Amino acid sequence: MEIIYSKIDPKKILHMIHRVDEFYTIKDGHRRDIVDEKEFIQSAAMNMNKGHSLQAHKHIWKPGEKECIAQESWVVIKGSVEVLMYDLDGTLIETPILYPGDSSVSLYGGHAYVVLEDDTLVYEYKTGPYKGQENDKVIIGESK
Repeated sequence: MEIIYSKIDPKKILHMIHRVDEFYTIKDGHRRDIVDEKEFIQSAAMNMNKGHSLQAHKHIWKPGEKECIAQESWVVIKGSVEVLMYDLDGTLIETPILYPGDSSVSLYGGHAYVVLEDDTLVYEYKTGPYKGQENDKVIIGESK
């Protein structure tokens, strides 16, 4: 897994890339947590064979956080996407390319995406609730 740390705060993980080939390093029927359990967004990779099942369940309501940040993940299904990953101060620090099966997770740093092929398909996941663009993001180079 590619882990991108802040240059300003070197212990702070800003972004992560999980490549499709990494699924094959997980034992059958097991999962690997990609994101630490203390983060708002959760992500895991699972490698499962035919017949594997997960016990039926539902999730319970629990008290929300008083303050949170939207964390975002993209999973490329088809095509390719360049991810521009920014540090806490808006400085560009990495520009990986995601291919089918790859995922990115942005925890605290800024990000932008450039689609490199026609008909690119991507799933986006992020923490909610969504309370409108004006309450969700600030454009890098602008202050809120």
